[in-house]
Amino acid sequence: MKDILMKYMTKLTKLSKKQQRMIVEELQIEEYKKGTVLLRQGDVPSKCYFVLKGCVRQYCIDEAGKEVTSNFYTEEQAITNFNHHKKDKSSPHTLTCLEDCVVVVGDLHSEKDMYNKYSQLEKMTRQMVEYNFGEVQDELALFISSTPEERYKALLQKRPYLIDRVPQYQLASYLGITPESLSRIKKRMK
Repeated sequence: MKDILMKYMTKLTKLSKKQQRMIVEELQIEEYKKGTVLLRQGDVPSKCYFVLKGCVRQYCIDEAGKEVTSNFYTEEQAITNFNHHKKDKSSPHTLTCLEDCVVVVGDLHSEKDMYNKYSQLEKMTRQMVEYNFGEVQDELALFISSTPEERYKALLQKRPYLIDRVPQYQLASYLGITPESLSRIKKRMK
């Protein structure tokens, strides 16, 4: 798993192999079983994650008590909560492993120490955040301006691997539709 991380660092930084190995040795890599909750809605996050293997679902429970899926994180994706600016720093989401997962666990409190030691790591993190933010902006624009069928087609184009890894009712929630509507869309597209 460490080789995945080193490959990712090579892509985004100019760190030497030695520096990469030093960073990787300091990182906490954890394995979690399917169903493990990494963060509960309402808890104050103290960790961030980078998925090396597996799939993590991000969702919230709305006022009607319904689960609303807002994202799925898979290999080489970072999971971070950006609520430091809010007075209430509690997480609006729950993070749950949909599969057995291997993730890098970052401690938000010791993150600055790592950045001070390895300035390239801070640059890499910023690039990851910028990329992820751009992806979220694109997904939001698509969600607002498209039909459910167009959203499903976009999912098939950009993230086809989710179809076999995620239960249909969670995919439907992510697309903003009911499982029955998703079934009808799939039938029409055959």
